[in-house]
Amino acid sequence: MQKIKIAVAKGDGIGPEIMDATLSSIRATGAPLDFELVDMGKTWYEQGHSSGMTPIAKNTIEDLGILLKGPMETPKGKGMKSINVTARKMWSTYANKRVFKSLNGVDTVFSKASIPIDITMVRENIEDTYGGIEHMLTEDVALCRRFITRPGSMQVHKYTFEMARKRGAKKVTCGHKANIMKLTDGLFLESFYEVAKDYPEIKATDIIVDDLAMKLVARPNDFEIIVLPNLQGDILSDLCAGLVGGLGFAPSANIGDNVCIFEAVHGSAPDIAGKNIANPTALLISSCMMLRHLGMTKEAITIENSLYTTLQQGYHTIDFGHGVEKQLNTTQFADQIIKNLQLSTNTDTTNHALINTQSKREVYQILHTPTKGEAIVNGADFFVESTEQPKVIAHKFKDKLPENMSLIMISNRGTQVYPEGSLLTDCVDQFRVRIEREPGAPSLTADEILDFAKEISRSIKICSIEWLMMYGGVKSYSLAQGQ
Repeated sequence: MQKIKIAVAKGDGIGPEIMDATLSSIRATGAPLDFELVDMGKTWYEQGHSSGMTPIAKNTIEDLGILLKGPMETPKGKGMKSINVTARKMWSTYANKRVFKSLNGVDTVFSKASIPIDITMVRENIEDTYGGIEHMLTEDVALCRRFITRPGSMQVHKYTFEMARKRGAKKVTCGHKANIMKLTDGLFLESFYEVAKDYPEIKATDIIVDDLAMKLVARPNDFEIIVLPNLQGDILSDLCAGLVGGLGFAPSANIGDNVCIFEAVHGSAPDIAGKNIANPTALLISSCMMLRHLGMTKEAITIENSLYTTLQQGYHTIDFGHGVEKQLNTTQFADQIIKNLQLSTNTDTTNHALINTQSKREVYQILHTPTKGEAIVNGADFFVESTEQPKVIAHKFKDKLPENMSLIMISNRGTQVYPEGSLLTDCVDQFRVRIEREPGAPSLTADEILDFAKEISRSIKICSIEWLMMYGGVKSYSLAQGQ
């Protein structure tokens, strides 16, 4: 079989140790792979590469399309963007797949109760608050913009249902907070059910994320495949790791159309780096996900069976936290897995190796859904800085409003404080002032809104402006609490 070349980044902290253990296990199966090491991680950021990788590493990964990656450190408080998030977003790996499965030899509350866990969580991987677009609107008020898009949601949902169909799964559950974030999570949920129509054999259900958190702890075996927005998926995937023994047993794959990244969920653990005691299990299982993705199913099954045999024999690294009679260091643990390869159940599975043959792009791909119905500018929300009373702010706006615009409401931290509200609502120095066109008036123009903004800015500081849009006659912006 023709060998496939993949990029390998060993990472920071314990990364090199667990990567060496993983690569030795893969080599022992005879998998037709060549590994090309790339310069990526904290060291390269500190040498002036803002993305955490050298230009050669970036080009190599884009050419090969597959990256097996060790954990990478993001220094706290230095203004450095996460190398992990940068890589996932830069290469549009829109689906983060994490598998949580009970392992024999790994004791948990659920294994002791004979409750097996087998949950696959798919997390949207690019959007949400992980855009990292933040501003200080005033000295007291920080803003983070949360983007949920229809094309991005459709991508992750289609991947999830396709995976479910291939696995013969019976149910896919969408976690969300659409009861509160009606437009953002609402769009994610709407897209979920739109995609679900093409998979009638799979039961599609949804659940509010806080209820999901409770049920995952109480009855995890009720769930099979779960798809979530980025931040919620990040949090709950760590919760699921706790159900099966910790992050040391949590593999993941970041799936895109051009580049796929396979990595362990856990961090770089600098406190134990260089001691050769780290647990390589998560990265090893992640590499099995990579082998399956490449069509090397036989090698993946062989490694998994050998790992399970090793765990059942009672061998473990120090992080298991029980017994010392069969406690091994990282290298010894990998050697035991390799020794057990010959004991693994032989399989007649046929390999169908895949090779990335996609041509290089010369321009950015723009994901766009055609507008349904007429798009109308119905008004604007003005975010202003002020310590004045809402009535005073309202008076300033009313004095300068054109005849075709009306002041609808003023809110503070999302709660209405004008024209009605409660004096018990504590306010900060940033208000949202909503202006809409008069009933029956034509769509507002950008010039009209900006001309008014220039006029009102003479009497109050404007921090930001958001257009109020209507699509197909439906208002596409949220109400304030109490409005």
